[in-house]
Amino acid sequence: MLPLNVSTLDRGDGIHLAYVHTPGQGPTIVFLPGFMSDMTGDKAVALENWAIARGRAFLRLDYSGHGASGGAFADGTIGSWTDDAVCLIDRVAAGPLLLVGSSMGGWIALLVACARPERVAALVGIAAAPDFTEDLMWAAMAPPERAMLARDGLLRVPGQYGGEQVITRALIEDGRIHLLLRAPIPITCPVRLLQGQSDPDVPWETAVKLAGRLASTDVEVTLIKDAGHRLSRPQDLRMLTATVAALLGEDGG
Repeated sequence: MLPLNVSTLDRGDGIHLAYVHTPGQGPTIVFLPGFMSDMTGDKAVALENWAIARGRAFLRLDYSGHGASGGAFADGTIGSWTDDAVCLIDRVAAGPLLLVGSSMGGWIALLVACARPERVAALVGIAAAPDFTEDLMWAAMAPPERAMLARDGLLRVPGQYGGEQVITRALIEDGRIHLLLRAPIPITCPVRLLQGQSDPDVPWETAVKLAGRLASTDVEVTLIKDAGHRLSRPQDLRMLTATVAALLGEDGG
């Protein structure tokens, strides 16, 4: 059973996507979670609480195969999860948007901004991981793993935070269609990138490279020397809310 505040909608093929939408003053803040993460994480909830206290519209969501949404995780790709986000945004959130993406969600936020440039007022990346399927997953695979992925269509590896992680051939191949760091990125809105320099998963240089690829001239990269990948410590959450507040022109306290 879904929590009382969680709603769902059919994306059009019988898969129901879960989300929590709080009406309020725009732009709507949209939180996009990471790979194998969901909308109940510390960053999403902390930012939602901050938004509610200020009467701000907020949307957090689960892609298919994640959290409370339907569908199988192994059936998902960067493209399909981006489509999930666009589907929910188009049908739930009116007006301008402030996208906040964590890790893979940072990649998806960039793709959403490219798909809906007229709606995105600003974007915040938290350890944003564009192109991670190619530059981090595929690049780290040994030849036998690549051969197994090609033969079987999936590879099972230990998860970064426990459990098992499934990497599919479809995820890698679809990721190549959506690579962003190889060319200029036609995003012109203000962008803020928060990145830990002690991140074991996404190199901090990725944030700098991303900043250079963006067409926008209003781009700021904040490097936190002692921070890891999750950026969920109290001081990290304060920095996140302060960053969003500044983009909205209000006090972050």
